[in-house]
Amino acid sequence: MNCCLFLHLMLGVPLLRPCLTATENSKTEEAKHSEGPHLRLKSGWIWNQYFVEEEMNITRKSIGQLSSNMHNGSKSLEYRISGDGARSIFFVDETTGVLSVAQKLDREKQAFYNLKAHLIDRTTGKAVESESDFVVKVTDINDNAPKFLHEPYAAVVPEMSPEGTFVIQVTASDADDPLCNNNARLVYELLHGQPYFSIEPTTGVIRTSSKTDRELQDSYWVIVQAKDRIGLPGALSGTTSVLITLSDINDNIPTFKKGLYRMNVSESAPIGTSVGTIMAHDRDIGKNAEMDYSVENDESQTFDIITNNETQEGIVILKKKVDYEQQTYYNIRAKVKNRHVDEQLKKYHTVASTTFIRVRVEDEDEPPVFLLPYYIFEIFEGSPQGSSVGVVSAIDPDDNRSPIRYSITKSNTFQIDDNGTIITTYPLDREMSAWCNLSITARELYNEEQTSEVPVYVEVLDINDHAPEFPEFYKIYVCENASSGQVIQTISAVDKDDSIESPNFYFNLSVEDTKNSKFTIIDNQDNTAVILTNRTGFSLQEEPVFYISILIADNGIPSLTSTNTLTIQVCDCGDSGSTQICHSKDMLLMEPRTEIMTAVLICAVIIILGFIFMILHLQQRRKQTLLPEKGKDCRENVFTYDDRGAGEDTEAFAAGELRCSTFMREPRARKTRSAEIRSLCRMSWQVGPDDAVIKEFILEKLEEANTDTYAHPFDSLQTYAFEGTGSLAGSLSSLESSASGENENFDCFHDLELPFQI
Repeated sequence: MNCCLFLHLMLGVPLLRPCLTATENSKTEEAKHSEGPHLRLKSGWIWNQYFVEEEMNITRKSIGQLSSNMHNGSKSLEYRISGDGARSIFFVDETTGVLSVAQKLDREKQAFYNLKAHLIDRTTGKAVESESDFVVKVTDINDNAPKFLHEPYAAVVPEMSPEGTFVIQVTASDADDPLCNNNARLVYELLHGQPYFSIEPTTGVIRTSSKTDRELQDSYWVIVQAKDRIGLPGALSGTTSVLITLSDINDNIPTFKKGLYRMNVSESAPIGTSVGTIMAHDRDIGKNAEMDYSVENDESQTFDIITNNETQEGIVILKKKVDYEQQTYYNIRAKVKNRHVDEQLKKYHTVASTTFIRVRVEDEDEPPVFLLPYYIFEIFEGSPQGSSVGVVSAIDPDDNRSPIRYSITKSNTFQIDDNGTIITTYPLDREMSAWCNLSITARELYNEEQTSEVPVYVEVLDINDHAPEFPEFYKIYVCENASSGQVIQTISAVDKDDSIESPNFYFNLSVEDTKNSKFTIIDNQDNTAVILTNRTGFSLQEEPVFYISILIADNGIPSLTSTNTLTIQVCDCGDSGSTQICHSKDMLLMEPRTEIMTAVLICAVIIILGFIFMILHLQQRRKQTLLPEKGKDCRENVFTYDDRGAGEDTEAFAAGELRCSTFMREPRARKTRSAEIRSLCRMSWQVGPDDAVIKEFILEKLEEANTDTYAHPFDSLQTYAFEGTGSLAGSLSSLESSASGENENFDCFHDLELPFQI
């Protein structure tokens, strides 16, 4: 099948591309060799690549023509296209095959359009030949300016960096086609930033071009411009700003702005007191501005300088106490240097800045000063009251030389006079306390607030005033069958006194025991001695116990001797011949005794606790008896009245179980005093179940009250709570007795018992 394709470029007039006519059998190879750079042979179609310039101001413009030798001019055949933008962007004339574009194209949005060409029979709707692919390529124009990718740009470079030091690289991009007229080929240049910085035109790398000093200017704004088309006329450009900050290096030494500092310090100031501050200034910042101060040419070593790490001030402190009376002025020299200096920067720090400090010592009223920091004295124990121990001395360091008075803090054993002489108040005993620690206070007479103290240590020297004695009670046994010369015990001695020489003690039998003793003693010359039998055989029945006197002498001057008694018990050792069996018996006897004593103690504790609980219980009952609670059943106190002229005796007893009657009597009109008494006499002799029970109850309670050991032993004010509703006796009070006549008949009371008689 032969076909040809005409190409038209939108350059003002259509450009006709070479068209090749060929047959399927004889022209195929010729078409392959004679096609231009955009001609291809595919499926019988000869098609080409179409070019259209972007942003062309067109409504509908022809960009080429589709043609096929199968199209013989018949109206039944038509051209059609399909693919990207078909019938929306690109259109084809169905009869002539002219391809046209209907709107502006933007290469940056889409650079290629892939379409297909079809030759269709209208009557059948079928393709006359197979479809063919072709491409419409949008050619680029320089319509996009360069844009920087990573704005904003910031960089840090050390000050004083050498020329050519890398700072930062800026990068811009251009959306245009880099292969078309250098539209996307960029070059860089600095609009602002010279002469300190430069930029490489093709890479955008910014470098230093001269040395910079942070102390003069610490940051720079650099403006970079990027142009496309390698900067040729008609190129588009874009700009960006770069903030370049200079980091500090330690290229400046700290310096003092003042050559002389004046300070004052009190002579009473303690060590470590801040005297004043000095200040050096460093143009560097941060770690490079940290500094250390030191003192030069101070032979007295009185002052030191430390650094305040927050303010970088030098604090002058007192290293030693100063004394106005010895020196009134100090002249010192201070030096300052950086704390952190790199090796390559030491050339900047060869000379250190210095300043002078003049310190004036201020006079103060100082406390007394003892001649020694502490005192040690000795005195023999047993020295009489008032014995001298030693003398302490203090002086006033000030010019007025105030007299000094002395005192001892919290001591009843010693006294001190105005001259500082320490004396005893009573004899000392070394065995109770070998050392006495005192605190002596010195006080100025003119200013008693000025005081100072000094420790005094008094050693009590030993004298031989204690005789030696046994260190323990010796329980000694001797077997009945013991042989002569047998060792039965080793003894020793102790002495509260000190001893320098050895041995300290000497052992002997008393004179009586030496002549008649069944035992003998041998001194080991090492502060011990052994007791030996002086005969063979002992009798438990005849002489069960022996007592011997041991003389113990010490080596003191003069020597002291004590007599100590040893108790030796005869033991039936059996065949073993050892006194261990007797010791075991003692242990067995001691164990039950211990258990018995423990049981007795437990019983005693239980009895004491029980006795305490019983007392508490009785006290509680007594309170309940003397103070009955309100709100219980009706009950009252029964009183006996006995008018004795000027006063009356009342003897109260608690009728705790006396209850109100179970029935209510009708109230009656109040009678006269005489009528009430006669009625009471009659009522007292009425016989009935209720009256008999009450009478018997009252007599029982009266007997209990008379025998109650917890009753009040004295007259007391009683509370009249309730006397009974409807009582025929009425009130028993004598308050209304004056209303009764003198001729009243009280004969009925003679038949009553003694408490009711008048």
